[in-house]
Amino acid sequence: MTPTPAWSVTAQGNYAGSVSRFTAYVIDLFASSAVYTLALAAISYVVQIVTGKQVSWNRQDIAVVVTYVAWEFFYFGYCWAVSGQTPGMALLGVRVVRADGATAEPWRGVVRSLAFPLSFLLFGLGFLGILVQRERRALHGSGSSPARRERPPRPKPPPRPKPPPSPAAHPP
Repeated sequence: MTPTPAWSVTAQGNYAGSVSRFTAYVIDLFASSAVYTLALAAISYVVQIVTGKQVSWNRQDIAVVVTYVAWEFFYFGYCWAVSGQTPGMALLGVRVVRADGATAEPWRGVVRSLAFPLSFLLFGLGFLGILVQRERRALHGSGSSPARRERPPRPKPPPRPKPPPSPAAHPP
């Protein structure tokens, strides 16, 4: 394992709080559900054109529920594994990083998505760490912490040169 460059740690901002993380989650839930719904509509359309029969999807249908849950695992796991952030997290400037501030490995994103439901299943206690720990790490963090990445400070502009003194200001 190579040491983390100093610039990667200093480029990190504060740990993301509960409001920004929850907002990102709501955005992602809306976006992933919209994509899932559009995919079902596209499948229905293709089936209707090919077979001439109408297909309707019902929330009580176990196949719909199972594919939706599998889709959510894929959506979050893939996003965390590939880029360390979901689209909702990207909108809010939140990224999953390792505890030392370096970019998280892809396997951490997959493990994170598989462990994420445990935080819900434990009556929400898995999220308690976000509120009480300094690193704001949830149960499903698996050694990573979402951190808000702040923009680096802008460099100061170079000083303007002083204009030369006018000849009228200094008599000979």
